Order: sequence, then structure tokens, then C-alpha cells
Amino acid sequence: MSSSGTVPVTAKALETARLHLRWLTAADAGFMLRIWNDPAFVRHVGDRGLRTFDDATRALEQGILATYRQFGYGPFLVCLADGREEIGICGLFRRAGVPDPDIGYALLPEYTGAGYAAEAATAVLDHARHGIGLRCVIAIVSPENRPSIALLERLGLRYEGMMRLTGEAQDVSRYAIEWPGAD
Repeated sequence: MSSSGTVPVTAKALETARLHLRWLTAADAGFMLRIWNDPAFVRHVGDRGLRTFDDATRALEQGILATYRQFGYGPFLVCLADGREEIGICGLFRRAGVPDPDIGYALLPEYTGAGYAAEAATAVLDHARHGIGLRCVIAIVSPENRPSIALLERLGLRYEGMMRLTGEAQDVSRYAIEWPGAD
């Protein structure tokens, strides 16, 4: 936090060769409703119980948009660079009882397997290290989610063990990447 009591804001947008990543807004509630109710998201992340546009709007305001205000960073909406078609989310999340931010990503099913998650996550990790100056980013993943685990390992995150998140019934795998110091 700055001396004025405000949280410094980091980049609100990132660019890669094929992608444009930008902060989400309340206007993205319809898209997030699709992500939160995608069967792969429900299976590997959890059922958020969000079924209506109003539910999604409230969840965005109380979750992602609040994270931006509190920490100055958060998840990005991932769009294709040509045409800005919305394909998923990727970014840093904050969870109760977990001291480090965690990287997370979710793509709509028609965009998986094309390397978009790796491209977006690489940009987010680079921003976390060089743009924000973080020394550690973790990832929390369902132990059954082999494709996500393989991606985390390709990105340089290492398995640290199992953990249980506050309020959850099942253990999850914890991965982490640490950098020697902020740049």
C-alpha cells in the first residue's frame, strides 16, 4: 500500500503474440457466467452456484473487482488479439488463509489445446515478477487435473504438497514458483 493508503495499480492489460488480456468489468458478467458454469470449471475448480446474470454480477463485484481494489491486481479476461473474441480468464487470485497470490486460468472448451493457457499464464507470471515485483506465486490445482498440472510444471512451478483451502472439503495440490528478488 502506498503512503496515501491506496493500493498501487499494476497493468490493467497485457499483450502477447496471439492474445489481449485485460481487467474484467461488471459488463463481463455474462461471459463469467459461462466460465463459472463450464463443466470442466465445475469439475476442477468447483461449482460456485452462480446461475443468473445477477448472480455473476454480484460475484464479480464482491470477488474479482474487489481484488483489483484491494491488491491492485487480479485475473484478466483473455481475448484473441485479432477480433478480441473472449476465450477465458487468467491471472492472479487471492484466497482466504493463503499468504501468496495464486495463478489460475480457465478457457472455454473450444479454445483448449491450442496453447492459449500457456501463453496467457506466461504473460501473467512475467508481469507478476517484473511488473508487480512478486517473489512467489503459487497454484492450487485439483490433483486429478493432469493437463493443468502439466502446464504448471512447464511454466516452472514445482509441487509442494497437498493443502486444504478454508471452507473446502477436499485437499488440493499446491505448486509454487519463487524468484530470488523483485526486479
